[in-house]
Parts: sequence; structure tokens; C-alpha cells
Amino acid sequence: MGDDDIPPELTEQDRWDGWVMARLADGWCAALDRNTMLCTIYERRPVICRDYQVGDSDCIGERLQLSAA
Repeated sequence: MGDDDIPPELTEQDRWDGWVMARLADGWCAALDRNTMLCTIYERRPVICRDYQVGDSDCIGERLQLSAA
């Protein structure tokens, strides 16, 4: 996550000891407000999230994968 300014409680170490966004048990991002489906840290979101435009094919594909899980 490099220089991203993510609240530490929303991150976790992956199996390669890198820091990533934490995921809930169902696979959804820990920063997502499930009632509004909006990011709770939008202004502080990591670069990878900034690279995905809401509603583009990559975003829709990722959401479909998570909802099928």
C-alpha cells in the first residue's frame, strides 16, 4: 500500500507480509458501508481503489465476483 494513508484498523498483513485492505468474512472491503454501499474512507482510499472507476467493467466484475461468493 506504499504511501497510502489508510486507517491501520482497516488493514491487515497478507501471507507475503505486505499490508492490504482488510476484508470482512464475506470478502467485502472493511471500509465499505454496507447500508449505503459507499466507501467510509473515500478521501483516504488507497491508490488501487482510485484506479477503479465506479461502474466501469473492472469494478462491476469485482462486485459480481464478491456477490457470488
